[in-house]
Amino acid sequence: MATEVHQEKEHVLSLDSVRGIAAVTVVVHHVILMPTFLAAFSSPSWVDCSFFRSGGFLVDLFFVLSGMVMSMSYVQSDFGRFSLREFMVRRFARIYPLHFVMLIALLLFRLLRIGLLSLGVIAAVPVAFEVNNAYSFILNVFLLHSLGFLDYLNWNAPSWSISVEFYTYLVFGLIVLGAQRLGSLRWLYVSAAVFAVVSWLTLAAWIRLKEIDTQADFGLLRCFTSFFLGVLTVKAVSYVPRTMSSMAKGAFQFAALLVVVVNVCVIESWPWLSYLVPLTFAVFLGALLAFPDAAVLPRLLATKTLVWAGKRSYSIYMVHAFVILLAEYGIRALGHRPINWLDTIYPGLAATLNLVVLIAAVLALSDLTYRWVEIPGGKLIKRWLQDDRSFAVVPATVPAEVNASPRLEAR
Repeated sequence: MATEVHQEKEHVLSLDSVRGIAAVTVVVHHVILMPTFLAAFSSPSWVDCSFFRSGGFLVDLFFVLSGMVMSMSYVQSDFGRFSLREFMVRRFARIYPLHFVMLIALLLFRLLRIGLLSLGVIAAVPVAFEVNNAYSFILNVFLLHSLGFLDYLNWNAPSWSISVEFYTYLVFGLIVLGAQRLGSLRWLYVSAAVFAVVSWLTLAAWIRLKEIDTQADFGLLRCFTSFFLGVLTVKAVSYVPRTMSSMAKGAFQFAALLVVVVNVCVIESWPWLSYLVPLTFAVFLGALLAFPDAAVLPRLLATKTLVWAGKRSYSIYMVHAFVILLAEYGIRALGHRPINWLDTIYPGLAATLNLVVLIAAVLALSDLTYRWVEIPGGKLIKRWLQDDRSFAVVPATVPAEVNASPRLEAR
């Protein structure tokens, strides 16, 4: 019987928890800036601040973290026996089931909405994340919807990042395969540096975007920048001395976290500083990876609630646009009177309650999709696509630097 080349790896709990926090932050970002809610609530929610208003940039944290995880799983431990086909099967199985289910859910919702409009039950009003047509639907099916074929977000809008990340996986896999055939990790890291630097310079100096927040048009370059920076971060961590005290390690992690928070907060006033977020995210995540035994932060991030959210971070990210869409109709049906009454009790109470209810709904739905779509869907796809020929190991000479480098332990 064939054995799989790539075995499931342990997760670094602190990194998983950060992913969950980032996913919830993106949800808050979209809720507090949603035009429907801004029009409905006379006072903003109590957490409406510059950090959450710029919270969409935490998508770059996802990209950096993905690059780190892929490097730890397929370079630090599996280099020399890398199978591109198995790698892509695993990546496809990881992201596609939930993407497809949410796409179908939004299609059914749209058909229902068209039916209710024709019956006069609801009025035609613009809603968020709904520039949808057959062409964009087909592109979504093949994960092509954010590769420059469209210049607008559509269907399940947050899935733009899934589109660019999937094809970034392919580029990464080809680089690893080439490095394996050459027997050279140096070639791999040089290639990663070239992709990160050239992509960043293309966005900042050639295209000259005001900020790095590009999605449907140049989102692939944005993903290249952060993902391959994540790959390089894991290599950089292997050179970090571990001789510091636990308190010093913790202080460095908190300093890196503070820089991240400040960087995100000031983007609202100085958009060009968004080009620094991949680097500040990489330093912070690298600090968590380098010092898993630090005094405070890793222990806080290992709490059950944050680990729970981290495991469901992909579901949180993928289902929240649909929940917001439903909430928009709920707010319109509720009307202004109860909203104004809540704001007379305390300004911002209505918007804050709306945010709390939405987050609770997103978390509840994400738990269901994690259990009933992500996990079983991934297993089903892997059973369909794997066969005895899938994972033939490509003969390669394992560079001495792989065996010589310290192994990154997952906690």
